[in-house]
Amino acid sequence: MPGRTGRVLQIGFTYMGTIVGAGFATGQEILQFFTRYGYWASFTIAVATVFFIWLGAKMMILAGEIGAKSYEDLNKALFGRSIGQLVSHFMLVVLLGVNAIMLAGAGTIFYENWNISYQTGLVVTLVACYAMLRRGMKAILTVNSIVVPVMLLFTVFVLFDTFHSPGAERWITLQTDASPLRIWASPFLYTAFNLAMAQAVLVPLGAEIADRKAIKLGSWFGGFGIGFMLLAGHIALSSHMPGVQQYAIPMGGIARQLGSGVQLIYIFLIFSEIFTTLIADVYGLALQLQDRLPIPRNMIIILILIFCYLLSQIGFGPLVSTLYPLFGFVSLGWLLLMIRKKTGSGGN
Repeated sequence: MPGRTGRVLQIGFTYMGTIVGAGFATGQEILQFFTRYGYWASFTIAVATVFFIWLGAKMMILAGEIGAKSYEDLNKALFGRSIGQLVSHFMLVVLLGVNAIMLAGAGTIFYENWNISYQTGLVVTLVACYAMLRRGMKAILTVNSIVVPVMLLFTVFVLFDTFHSPGAERWITLQTDASPLRIWASPFLYTAFNLAMAQAVLVPLGAEIADRKAIKLGSWFGGFGIGFMLLAGHIALSSHMPGVQQYAIPMGGIARQLGSGVQLIYIFLIFSEIFTTLIADVYGLALQLQDRLPIPRNMIIILILIFCYLLSQIGFGPLVSTLYPLFGFVSLGWLLLMIRKKTGSGGN
């Protein structure tokens, strides 16, 4: 039982760490997909949480059943060999864009909060990322098992502080002019995009862990954790609307009001969450490209990081607001096929 409990926690924390990336941890994703829709966000967050629990488990179980080496194997099982290969190529492009967003988010944290140049932040993050990726999946699991629990504790702290500040009830009363179609499309776009991207690390994780029950319990744990952090972030951001929209890193603006010590720790945690998602996504990309390129995995990782550095020159805010909604829309087809795909009825 202790062994299974450990696997459940590792799966849950890695799941949360993979989803809680640059857009999520900084507050940009929560703002774009939920908070801007006012009090309706509480309901759409509940819908997103259900999808994270259900489809996260389904993805990892499918990966184990087909013995997937990378997310391309899963896409071939979903779409068929030819179309699955095309989808994987598209996901490759998308993941490169997402990794550039992660890197840009890290550089923005250095600039906005630590008074260190954006370019220096990018380089420091790249070097740290390469150092961790040389250790493979074990490093990803270890980093997430440390960072995510601390992030959860700080989320509770921010939520507690929000409930004792003016505007605490705004998440219940905040209005929106958005149409019902846009409001209710948001949880589907959000989960489609994030789950499609998370397959880069969840597929090899599911294939590596053969314990079906641990995968299911880990997905429940991870999915609820994601839902809780989404709701807590929404409540905090709602209390500071509309002024909080001026920040490239909205949660950093909120943390600034909690005192310099708390702000420093919280910003470091945001950076850590960005970092965990970055190393997970780059690892998944390297696994897919390893079968195609006749060069060592470490060289593939270096090439991916260089490309992300070049793309990150566009900046964090423009990348999130432009690419995330577009990728979410395109990922809807992937989401529908994941829903329809049946898994085996195997036991534990």
